[in-house]
Amino acid sequence: MNVVLFDEPGIRQALLPLTFTRPVADIRVGILTIAEKWRTYMGGEVSYLTQPYLQTKFKRQMETGLFVNGALCPDVELVRLIRQLAVGEGLAYQGILLALHTNGADVKQVEDLQPLARSVKEVEKCTLLKEVWEIFLQNPGQIEKDFALVTAGRKSRPVYDVHTAVYCERNVFIEEGAKIRAAVLNAETGPIYIGKNTQVQEGAMIAGPFALCEGSVVNMGGKMRGNVTVGPHSKVGGEVGSSVVLGYSNKGHDGYLGNSVLGEWCNLGADTNTSNLKNNYAEVKLWNYPSNSFKGTGQQFCGLIMGDHSKSSINTMFNTGTVVGVSANIFGAGFPPNFVPSFSWGGAAGLDTYRLDKALEVAEKVMQRRNVALDETERAILTEVFEQTKQYRNR
Repeated sequence: MNVVLFDEPGIRQALLPLTFTRPVADIRVGILTIAEKWRTYMGGEVSYLTQPYLQTKFKRQMETGLFVNGALCPDVELVRLIRQLAVGEGLAYQGILLALHTNGADVKQVEDLQPLARSVKEVEKCTLLKEVWEIFLQNPGQIEKDFALVTAGRKSRPVYDVHTAVYCERNVFIEEGAKIRAAVLNAETGPIYIGKNTQVQEGAMIAGPFALCEGSVVNMGGKMRGNVTVGPHSKVGGEVGSSVVLGYSNKGHDGYLGNSVLGEWCNLGADTNTSNLKNNYAEVKLWNYPSNSFKGTGQQFCGLIMGDHSKSSINTMFNTGTVVGVSANIFGAGFPPNFVPSFSWGGAAGLDTYRLDKALEVAEKVMQRRNVALDETERAILTEVFEQTKQYRNR
């Protein structure tokens, strides 16, 4: 059954800067992106109803009338309820539309959906990402659900290396092409998923729940403390806990990353560290785009949220609850501001505008290293983000 995953406007704003460059459903939480989860559960194709400037890359299929909130993570019961919806029927949670069955032709934008709902049933519980920090909060549970989903009826490849220690082997799944050398895999606290053509290098220590997606590497001596997802074609090292790397990013050196989310095409320089706990143990506040101010998270632990294509130099120190936008370049001594706007250049000493032409030049080189082209569609998206975020750089 085909599904269109729509961006609920308020949620999309709350999930910035990650949703500057992708629909909500393209966010990875657990092993899979939300879109990949729906494709697997529904057994059909998924497409997107998102911002016009993203729609060229993330296509909308017109032949289906089943619309699902892109921030909603599926489960068996939700899928059952959605499959039963007749035309004009929908589901909601706390007043937020979760799903709606329409004839499809009447929907040109997200705002067209609500008037088409003739009857909407409230569900009592669901996993709906409404705030950016909920990505790392929901990640452990989603790793466990995705682990069961992607390994059902399949057999793990054995651990061939005699110098690798495995605890609770039934909770470890290793795909073909993975290389593991002299590592420790402790799945007593949750499942460990090692994806296709990955590497776990010598001396790495991994605690579950943990997911290493296709083509990614845990470097020598890396300490993965659990509740961690490393998206495809990424490198991680040092110490990482309770964090999500969406993909195509590097945190390859020593340094701590905790209670954080990194977008795609990011790079943290050697000995970059994130603080995830305030000295006074107070609630962490995080930059919130909808309110244009800092907002309480209700969390004691919250580190770094970094948008796509952003970088930090060696020895960068990020304070508790820092938000870095898209294509920022952070360097210099001291702590950079807790909010670094997109296309910023600098650090604690001050921020200047990162010229668009220079940012695109770097992005092209970075993507070429993964054999991915910075095509005109990608250039147009980054150019639009540059224009949309001018207001923050002029503060």
